[in-house]
Amino acid sequence: MEAIRIDLCSDTITRPTPEMRKFISSAEVGDEQKKEDPTVNRLVEMVCELLDKEDALFLPSGTMCNQVAIRVHCSHGDEIVMDKTAHTRHYETGGPAALTGASTYTLEGERGIFSADQFEAAIRPDNNHFPRTRMVLIEQTSNMGGGSIWPLETIRGISQTAVKHGIARHMDGARLLNAVIATGIPAREYAAHFDSIWIDFSKGLGAPVGAAIAGSKEFIKEAWRWKHQFGGAMRQAGIIAAGAVYALEHHVERLSEDHENARILAKGLADIDGIRVEPVETNLLFFDVSGLGITGVEFNRMLMAEGVRVSPTPGTRVRAVTHLDVTRSQVEEALDVIRGVADDIRT
Repeated sequence: MEAIRIDLCSDTITRPTPEMRKFISSAEVGDEQKKEDPTVNRLVEMVCELLDKEDALFLPSGTMCNQVAIRVHCSHGDEIVMDKTAHTRHYETGGPAALTGASTYTLEGERGIFSADQFEAAIRPDNNHFPRTRMVLIEQTSNMGGGSIWPLETIRGISQTAVKHGIARHMDGARLLNAVIATGIPAREYAAHFDSIWIDFSKGLGAPVGAAIAGSKEFIKEAWRWKHQFGGAMRQAGIIAAGAVYALEHHVERLSEDHENARILAKGLADIDGIRVEPVETNLLFFDVSGLGITGVEFNRMLMAEGVRVSPTPGTRVRAVTHLDVTRSQVEEALDVIRGVADDIRT
């Protein structure tokens, strides 16, 4: 098998740029647990400003952000409403049940996005026989929904419903800044509708590790406790926080390049017989290869033999992700490889 030279499997595989590495190497550090790391403190201030929240907390991963938020908002036996495609449901190893004792109630959204009416219908009556609906979770952008962007008006309606029923509002903002760049809506306008919200630095922003969760001072005070219990307390964390600081200062606006590359990739794929492409809104692109009579896993295996990698599902749906480490010319090259593989399959 040829070495992978064009990797479209995820935006998590991005590597820090030389400039980011240099910035990281000169980071000031201290004891993060004592709130004495100046680089972490600087990052916290930047996140608070970006999201217009009272306080924030630097964590090793977005999954930990979700699980800390759930632990703060929920208790044993409580229920969380989310879309059936949500990352928290599928890819966090049953964290809500294992760490908080909470269950999930999933909704059938459209491309990962459910409505305020669907949410209201899912809220449990106040009855001793039922779990308590304690939290609603929105994933922006929706990964398995195809990189789809939650409309602000839909978010506003769900938020108003949650407030009316005393339900906590949480945003999994792993790719929130992709939505911000695609729509022009400031991050703080999205964040205004949530009690807790986090952003990831290790995806499209290109930092090597880390995420930050934000909310009220009271929320973050409780979040610190669960951060420690879940093993997320760090020492001289400025070394990794520096990558996140650099990313916020230099890599946000460039997300538009990833979106444009995804559109170019989608247009090229749509012209290939046997491939059906889903709508593209950000840097996540999903397409189906059932028309080629092959599974996604088999399709990826054939691409990898030519030095290109995508992210297959067990069926025929395939994900390709554009990111910092994929250039325009590499997108064109990947399309040439995919055309060749499709031709080989058909002959």
